[in-house]
Amino acid sequence: MELKEIINKVFAERFGAEGTIYASAGRINLIGEHTDYNGGFVFPGAIDKVIMAEIRPNDTDTVRVFSIDIDEYVEFGLNEADAPSQSWARYIFGVCREIIKRGGTVKGFDAVFAGNVPLGAGLSSSAALESCFAFALNDLFNGNTIDKFELARIGQSTEHNYCGVNCGIMDQFASVFGKKGHLMRLDCRSGEYEYFPFNPEGYTLVLVDSVVKHELADSPYNKRRASCERVAKRLGIETLRDAEMHMLEAIKSDITAEDYLRAKYVIEEKQRVLDVCDALNAGDYDTVGRCMYATHAGLSHDYEVSCEELDYLNEIARECGVTGSRIMGGGFGGCTINLVKNDLLDKFTATARDRFAARYGHEPKIYEVVISDGARRVE
Repeated sequence: MELKEIINKVFAERFGAEGTIYASAGRINLIGEHTDYNGGFVFPGAIDKVIMAEIRPNDTDTVRVFSIDIDEYVEFGLNEADAPSQSWARYIFGVCREIIKRGGTVKGFDAVFAGNVPLGAGLSSSAALESCFAFALNDLFNGNTIDKFELARIGQSTEHNYCGVNCGIMDQFASVFGKKGHLMRLDCRSGEYEYFPFNPEGYTLVLVDSVVKHELADSPYNKRRASCERVAKRLGIETLRDAEMHMLEAIKSDITAEDYLRAKYVIEEKQRVLDVCDALNAGDYDTVGRCMYATHAGLSHDYEVSCEELDYLNEIARECGVTGSRIMGGGFGGCTINLVKNDLLDKFTATARDRFAARYGHEPKIYEVVISDGARRVE
């Protein structure tokens, strides 16, 4: 049974009628990693893995939600004191509260939701959940008067204020603005964005999930962010967005070797995103692939956020002749994103499974993804 049919069936059983179906997508980021907090560019796209919900106003001040995947039912009110204890329900409560805090309208509703966004693979299932409900409540109670960028900010503020995650805007942006057959270059400083065609005929985008997450004693994210901020301050600029390699070289003797490497990666990654945009406009997927490998090398050696398992998956991809491969996400585990020619697909996935399992004792999870639409009403 398809996801929509399952949700329809459960909604009818629980709430005895029919609501409206909404969906929002998980996301990948083709290139542009650790650039968001440096004022740079990211290059995400929504994928064909979604959170889907059936929702209907219930003429009360109570929200009643059932999660099919978790098999759990929650009720909560719409005041700040009504926050539910369940972590998954706080994403929905947070979206309601953030809309209300901005002067929007939210009334009681019934909802049933489920998803096929793989959890723990770095595809942002939480942003898909937030964006699905933000889009739906805008449609149901606000006549779609809240603009799409504000819907993304509502999701981001939900993470900050109700879920304890100080995330950037990329995940929610991709879930809200996703467009089939297109990736999006988002300028994290100005908020400007542009769609670029991504129709790689003869290629498949494949995620290879290491199913590994290394717990670290310190906060590698905060340490790397601090490195970038120290270099920007030494250069007299707000963020590394405005830095060039010749500027970095000029102060190399004044900063630590570690800070130099962190800044070097960010400056080079800024240019790689722009190079990939040009390559996609020209249909040049070989250049896209070379940039992906260069990003992996930079994340592994200069930014030092990779790990042995991800480096091994990247090495397997190169040996199999995969066009492009890199670690995707914050690092220290998770998955690689791979641009694979279709005639190599079976060989690559089989080789990755077999060799990884032989070395680490478990197979990686493999997901083929297609660039698709973001938040929407499902007819």
